[in-house]
Amino acid sequence: MSWTLAQIWRHPIKGIGAERLDHAGLQVDRPLPLDRAWAVLEEGGEGGEGWRACRNFLRGAKGASLMAVTARVEGDVIHLSHPARPDLSIDPDTQDGAEALFAWLKPIYPTDRRAPAALIKAPAQGMSDAPFASVAVLNMASLRALSQKLGQDLDPRRFRGNLWLEGLAPWEEFDLVGKRLRIGAAELEVIEPITRCRATEANPDTGRRDAGTLAALQDGWGHADFGAYAMVRRAGRVDVGDEVTKL
Repeated sequence: MSWTLAQIWRHPIKGIGAERLDHAGLQVDRPLPLDRAWAVLEEGGEGGEGWRACRNFLRGAKGASLMAVTARVEGDVIHLSHPARPDLSIDPDTQDGAEALFAWLKPIYPTDRRAPAALIKAPAQGMSDAPFASVAVLNMASLRALSQKLGQDLDPRRFRGNLWLEGLAPWEEFDLVGKRLRIGAAELEVIEPITRCRATEANPDTGRRDAGTLAALQDGWGHADFGAYAMVRRAGRVDVGDEVTKL
């Protein structure tokens, strides 16, 4: 039995910008390269080194408009776009870059939320919502099933996934927990389902909440899970169109 790798996405700044890719080089015990490699710490958030929980950062669950940010990485520069803001290019490792990002975000982030305090470089494991070096594996058939339940087409960007698979039955990704997948030259172990938050309610074209994704998941399937976290166990390149095989 085999499936196909349909889409690859990364999110260079946690919660702020999605970038579609044609290929990626996966490394053992690492996230997809440059995925959640930076994060915007909010005022009052936990300082220090290492991974920290999502509650410490700006993200789409707190400010739906962030879901409409798109990203593109070129060398040391991240290019960001939003329908309500002029395009912005920053070097995230500089103070000037951080200050420019905070000023750019101010008009599109709720004033009743904690303001940005620092743009931090994530540890090697990345800064996903999981406390390990995760790669999010999602199922196109599950997306269609949820879209049908809601009566509207859902953009994959709502779910901030990395690797989207085509050819599985709806929700079959949950049956893969504890199993290994070969995708292109890489191998991944599926670890656990991803429990979702209100970020998925926002339309990534507009940055406005327009879909009751969490309520639909609970009503239709009795949970709020969508997709699964995996970890890379064998390094290798993955390309859109690659065969995906359960080992």
